[in-house]
Amino acid sequence: MHNDVSNGRPNPYEMAVAQFEEAADRLNLDEDLRGILRMSKRELTVHFPVHMDNGRTRMFTGFRVQHNINRGPAKGGIRYDAAVTLDEVRALAMWMTWKCAVVDIPFGGAKGGVIVDPKQLSEQELEHLTRRYTTEISVLIGPASDIPAPDVNTNAQTMAWMMDTYSMHAGFSVPAVVTGKPLSIGGSEGRNEATATGAVAVMKMAADELKMPLRDLRVAIQGFGNAGAIAAEILHAEGLRVVAVSDRSGGVYDERGLDVPALLKYKQEHGIVTGFPGAQEISLQDTLEVPCDVLIPAATEGVLTKENAPRVQARIIVEAANGPTTPDADKIFFARGVRLVPDILANAAGVTVSYFEWVQDLQNFFWEPGEVQEKLALVMDNAYTAVARLAHDQECDLRTAANMVAIKRVADATQLRGIYP
Repeated sequence: MHNDVSNGRPNPYEMAVAQFEEAADRLNLDEDLRGILRMSKRELTVHFPVHMDNGRTRMFTGFRVQHNINRGPAKGGIRYDAAVTLDEVRALAMWMTWKCAVVDIPFGGAKGGVIVDPKQLSEQELEHLTRRYTTEISVLIGPASDIPAPDVNTNAQTMAWMMDTYSMHAGFSVPAVVTGKPLSIGGSEGRNEATATGAVAVMKMAADELKMPLRDLRVAIQGFGNAGAIAAEILHAEGLRVVAVSDRSGGVYDERGLDVPALLKYKQEHGIVTGFPGAQEISLQDTLEVPCDVLIPAATEGVLTKENAPRVQARIIVEAANGPTTPDADKIFFARGVRLVPDILANAAGVTVSYFEWVQDLQNFFWEPGEVQEKLALVMDNAYTAVARLAHDQECDLRTAANMVAIKRVADATQLRGIYP
């Protein structure tokens, strides 16, 4: 494994390719087809100026990568992070291709990112950056070609600016160009909490398979952003014990279960979880290793490695984040009998409800929250069942099975369409 110099973690693109090769071996894909599927279709790098509040002009670098669009328009989030690299965006675009395929929605995979620490920028500077970046990638994006969404450090407001910028160029409103928008401009009910809802749903299916009663489960959550915080809220409301959570500041632990509503309020007021009254402070690393039944990594990639995998105590791991587990750690978890629900399945509810939002925007016809939840539950149930069945037949882990289901669908589409011209 090379190290990605920007963050010292394993190179995410090499991780993605290693996972792909393992599934491709089991599917007996020929080398020519592998060559097509492991490469990105398009990679755009943009350098653009932004007017800063102090009157200066600063240059930024951004990316948009489309991995494969044989099953439909490209789909994938935009992240704002100082550690963004082209290899990271490539990996995330590839994972998006498999994620859309594993839940069987008609999208291909894409990803975008800007190298920036958004916490250093004012709201106005963020808007300027977003609008200029959108303009630079507008050669690729569009409701029929490539549909961005929120990701790390971007949100519904970012999507509103992107949608407005694209619409200004078009001369009329194009709500279907992005998903994850505010409801008032064509967003979907259920989109904000979708990732967490889906992660909790697959966690329950995994617990059911292992005959672990839900009421007794202790859950640790690494990452307390949108997915982690909402998952904690749902689990707490359903009577499960959330024993540990962490964010960038560190972690908090209480074996009796944290008071999640109070913790959310504390985080809102202080911006961090550390210092929460009555809880024991622990490190980010400890959050992954505390005594628990379920671990939900919901932050960034590459946090579960061969070094810490033997110390993880959870029997179920649900990857709400993208790529949190290295291939070496995967092997250790499988050997130890840990049920790991991989990212492309565990957090696919986000892109599934994004798909619902896109469909609603194209039709200008919107669904009730109950309808969204019902359709989402069906998609997640079908996907988990198909993956679990294949894992059982192949005697492999869920990640390999999920990749096999997804890659086979993309490979079939690629072969059926043939090579142009």
